Amino acid sequence: MNQPTSERVAWIGSTIHPGTRKAACLLRWGTIEALITPEDAHTTARELMAAAAFAETDVALFAWCRNTLKVDLVTAGQMVRDIRGNRPAPPGRSALRIEAVVGFRTGEPFVHIARGSAKGQISPDEARTMAGHWTDAALAAHIDVRLRYALGEQPGITTDDIEQILERVQGLQR
Repeated sequence: MNQPTSERVAWIGSTIHPGTRKAACLLRWGTIEALITPEDAHTTARELMAAAAFAETDVALFAWCRNTLKVDLVTAGQMVRDIRGNRPAPPGRSALRIEAVVGFRTGEPFVHIARGSAKGQISPDEARTMAGHWTDAALAAHIDVRLRYALGEQPGITTDDIEQILERVQGLQR
């Protein structure tokens, strides 16, 4: 399986849960490996997209507070934090801890991601790209299960044949 070389980005791929044979996604990030549901992968993708937009909006809001309202750095930061606190929590369960951030020194937008001891800081564009991969993996997991079922109904196709076909199909999504 091809995985990104960056330790900042969590890798996700489609798979089938070995116990239940239901659709699943495999999360790998450094030493972390976890099976998650496609629904959690979709929620994670939505949160990544939202955090990317929030980070960019927060930069603009912070600059507006400083330049238009002429408030000091601490007050502008507190205003942005207060507004963040009023944002609704997204529904569902994310596989990652995700937070929109304004770089204190740079004023640039970032998205912090974490799970367990793994942590990363990515740009909003990287977060959007990552969200696309997570969405693709969730969809592919459902397709993998359906394909396995359909192939299993075909005469002359063995379980080993199905595994080889699925490995090949999963390799194409990387």
